[in-house]
Amino acid sequence: MKPQLDDSVFIRACRREPVPHTPVWYMRQAGRSLPEYRRVRAGVEMLTACATPDLVVEITMQPVRRYGTDAAIFFSDIVVPLKAIGVDLDIKPGVGPVVGTPIRDKAGMEVLRPLEPDDVSYVTEAVGTLTAELGGIPLIGFAGGPFTLASYLIEGGPSKNHDRTKAMMYGEPELWHELMERLGAITLAFLRVQVAAGASAVQLFDSWVGAVAPQDYRTYVLPHTGKIFAGLADLGVPRIHFGVGTGELLGLMGEAGADVVGVDWRVPLDEAALRVGAGKALQGNLDPAILLAPWEVVERRARDVLERGRVAEGHVFNLGHGVLPSTDPDQLARLTDFVHASSAR
Repeated sequence: MKPQLDDSVFIRACRREPVPHTPVWYMRQAGRSLPEYRRVRAGVEMLTACATPDLVVEITMQPVRRYGTDAAIFFSDIVVPLKAIGVDLDIKPGVGPVVGTPIRDKAGMEVLRPLEPDDVSYVTEAVGTLTAELGGIPLIGFAGGPFTLASYLIEGGPSKNHDRTKAMMYGEPELWHELMERLGAITLAFLRVQVAAGASAVQLFDSWVGAVAPQDYRTYVLPHTGKIFAGLADLGVPRIHFGVGTGELLGLMGEAGADVVGVDWRVPLDEAALRVGAGKALQGNLDPAILLAPWEVVERRARDVLERGRVAEGHVFNLGHGVLPSTDPDQLARLTDFVHASSAR
């Protein structure tokens, strides 16, 4: 890592080192809430955009230019590595990832071959260009967690209750663990490609893992997530772990090996610090919907997040999930300035 990145406020907070102010970035900061994003994406399908280096660079840079965030998040989608190895899937507008042939038996798993760096050469190219352009601002690499990927593959698309996923998990544990093993290896390879190209931190989004009870997380998910984080340890970059509805899993998510545990808006950060335990930084956790309220409300709630975040050994300010498409970009710009000014030490 470049010396100026090592000393950046975001990396320092992830490592639980003293910072001049609380760093801030936003999940889905690059995206539908920005008019400039809608302009460059007009007529371009999501997976095409994710595989076009100059588009990835432009979209990743847009919120950094507009908001002055302390980190950039690599513009991608959690299904990109699956598409890259030949899984028949597409992202349908208004629906999400849809899989042509869902994986529900051992034969179906054969499509999940290991990911090679050449499968995602566009990622290497985009990360290289971005890190040069970002200079002293860290780039966060990005991948989907194995439970969430498994759910899309088994269900065939987004699911409210993950019925088929849980049916395999409980009813065919050997098949489940083999699927998770393969997905974990693909995810690890995808993250390592991003770090090798210049990303200086990584975030694993296990978006739907909050659907799992703690004892089941420990049995069916933790061994695989743990392998991903262990497989990144030699790279020396901060590792962030985030899921939605994971209040009951926060301690286990820290146990999986992350340096930073992302917290959604349901659990206050001071309580989250108790659940996660010592030796971890926290990230979060303003409810994204609060940004739709008047500024006075946003300011009051953001101040509360910052106050509670002081309990943590390190705090990266973020939302408790992604920026909503209807968010006014001026609210985010104002929030970024507020976090920087009011947390200045």
